[in-house]
Amino acid sequence: MKKNPKTFVLDTNVILHDPTCINHFQENNIIIPLSVIEELDHFKRGNQVINLNAREFARTLDTITGNDIFNGGVSLGRGKGRVRIVITKGLSREIHDVFREDNVDHRVLSAAFEANRTMKNKESIIVVTKDVNLRMKAKALGIPAEDYTTDQVTNVEELYSGKDIVENFDDDFLQKLYQSPFEIPATKITKKLKTDLVPNKYFILRNQSRSALAHLNNEMSVFRRIDKQVVYGIKPRNAEQTFAVDALSNPDIPLVTMTGKAGTGKTLLALACALSIRKNYRQIYIARPIVPLSNKDIGYLPGDVDSKLAPYMQPLWDNLKVIQDQFPETDKSHQIINNLVKEEKLVVEPLSYIRGRSLQRIYFIVDEAQNLTPHEVKTIITRAGEGSKVVLTGDIYQIDHPYLDSQSNGLSYLIEHFKGQKLYAHINLEKGERSELAELASNLL
Repeated sequence: MKKNPKTFVLDTNVILHDPTCINHFQENNIIIPLSVIEELDHFKRGNQVINLNAREFARTLDTITGNDIFNGGVSLGRGKGRVRIVITKGLSREIHDVFREDNVDHRVLSAAFEANRTMKNKESIIVVTKDVNLRMKAKALGIPAEDYTTDQVTNVEELYSGKDIVENFDDDFLQKLYQSPFEIPATKITKKLKTDLVPNKYFILRNQSRSALAHLNNEMSVFRRIDKQVVYGIKPRNAEQTFAVDALSNPDIPLVTMTGKAGTGKTLLALACALSIRKNYRQIYIARPIVPLSNKDIGYLPGDVDSKLAPYMQPLWDNLKVIQDQFPETDKSHQIINNLVKEEKLVVEPLSYIRGRSLQRIYFIVDEAQNLTPHEVKTIITRAGEGSKVVLTGDIYQIDHPYLDSQSNGLSYLIEHFKGQKLYAHINLEKGERSELAELASNLL
């Protein structure tokens, strides 16, 4: 028996989150309130990602527009539903009685309420929004409401960690890893591991008498022993940091992600590794998305543009200073960092400033990547040119973006979808290394 299609009423934030969203509702129909189109118009100007998304959606809608889009709607293609724009002439009486204020959120609710009342077929009318409060308001009115889940990770707790621990490993095999050429053919031990094997996965192999850190290469043909490697004065303090340094320095792995709570050394290690292999790249770009505090626009901050952005970029400069301070001021390694900044071979800027630049032979570090949407992460990675390396770091449980969470952010999405790819490695850093106090606070508070 053929199911009746559902009708989804889209909120503005869904479109700004994913400008291709109307293509992801399968055979179901889509309603876009005209007030949402009007609100999108306010986002079209600017260079932030949401501005680009607003413009992209406007172009998409323009290609399928016509008089029918305001009446029965326009088909989105074979096997897909129809999209239509509805005009809301103020709030319906029922909505106005509950919510006196006439705003876009309430007009979205009003559009859903009216659609539900006038729908001839027995279709389900569902509001789709990233706004938790709007979902609560809709449900209070008896209108079904959902989050936009197309690009969500299903289970964050089972997200790929990038490493595994194998206990009671044969001593003979471990001994071979300590003998030249310090590697073992994978065919000799894969059956003994009894664990999920994917390219560029890292392992702690140990028994009661010895242990070894190993990397399974991208062809899954060889387990190679790795040692702690000092990179530009920074020495890894635990196994996970050792794995991270190996991935960050490996030219055969052009895409690396690192997750972990504050103080685990994500940004510091990425910067140190970039500096240690800087001769392989034309430039080092370090960027982070701008997510204003308390969701306020940066315009409320005093000063010019550079002054407004300085608080967001300062943590990156702080990490760079930590690396620089590993050497005396008269040391060449200390002076090199100043020269790289002066010659713009090392650039620290907001992510939106990087957009449009050539990414050929660039070591590109994106900090706080958990504040990016899946669409934004895709945009960044698809622009990586020949000879570039892209590193994304972040804590998927520490999100400042008002419409993202541990399941829907771009970093989680990337980790889940790239697991098993030959060009990709991931490491989850577990232990904080700032100080004993910082680690205690991170665990308890």
